[in-house]
Amino acid sequence: MKLAVAGASGAIGRALIPLLVQAGHEVVGFTRNPEYAAELKNSGAQPVILDVFDREAVFTAIREARPDAVIHQLTSLGTRNFADNTRIRQEGTRNLVDASRAAGVSKMIAQSISFAYAPGEGPAAEDCPLDLEAPLPRKSTIEGVHALESAVAEMPEYVILRYGLFYGAGTWYAPDGFMAEQVRQQQLAATPGVSSFVHIDDAAHAALLALHWPSGCFNIVDDEPAAGTEWLPVYADALGAPAPAVKQQFDRWERGALNGKALQHGWKPRYRSWRDGFRHALGSPQ
Repeated sequence: MKLAVAGASGAIGRALIPLLVQAGHEVVGFTRNPEYAAELKNSGAQPVILDVFDREAVFTAIREARPDAVIHQLTSLGTRNFADNTRIRQEGTRNLVDASRAAGVSKMIAQSISFAYAPGEGPAAEDCPLDLEAPLPRKSTIEGVHALESAVAEMPEYVILRYGLFYGAGTWYAPDGFMAEQVRQQQLAATPGVSSFVHIDDAAHAALLALHWPSGCFNIVDDEPAAGTEWLPVYADALGAPAPAVKQQFDRWERGALNGKALQHGWKPRYRSWRDGFRHALGSPQ
C-alpha cells in the first residue's frame, strides 16, 4: 500500500514510519521542517516538505503522492503552541481531507484525543459525547477536535484514533519533557482527576493496525485509567523527583477512557499499564 504520513517528523510519525516500512508499505512523509528530511529518508520514507496551511501545496502534494491512504498525525504540541494546534485541527485537516478526496484517496487515519469527552460517570467509551459545552479555554480544544473528526468522517473510509496522554521518547512525559520538568520543580499536584495514558510506541502500532480497521473512532489508551493521586507519585518516583503535593480540586471531565474496542480489533499494547510503562520509559530513580 502507498501511504502519505502528515506529521512524519512528530513523536508519533517518527515511531510509525519504521513500522510502516517494515510492513512493506511505500511511505511518503510530509513535514514542514526541512531539518528532518534526511532522517525520514534514512527511515525509508520519501520526504516532502509541506506547509499544511498552504492549501494549494497540500492539493499538489497529495495529487503527486497518489497514496492509497493518508495518515494524519499533525500537531503543534512540541512547542506547546495550542492556538496553532487548534488551527492545524481545523484548517490543516480541512485541507488534507479536501485534497485527499479530490485525489481519490480512499482512507484517512487521524490523530485525536481521548480526553475530549464530556463529564460523566466512569471512563468514557467511544459512543460518549464530546465536551462541546465546555467553558473556555477547554472549549477551543474541543472545537478543534470536533472540527477535525467531522472533516475526517467525510472520507469514504476513516479511522479516528483518540489517543491517551503520550509518554515515551519525544513526549511531554519523557525524562527531558515539559511535564517531567514540572514534576521535578513540584509544579504539578496530584488530584483525584482520572487520566488515561498510552506509550508512544503502542500509539504508533495502533496507527499501523488502523489501516485495516473499519470506519469509526477508537480510544487508544492503556488498560488502567488512574487518578492523579495514583499515577503521579509513581511517575515522580520513576524520575527521582520529590513526591508531589496533593490537592482535591479537579475538572469533572477528567474521567479517563476505555480501550475495549481497539482490543477487539487486534491492538495489543506492549504496556498494558502506565505502571510498567513508566518504569521502562523513565528508568530507575537516581
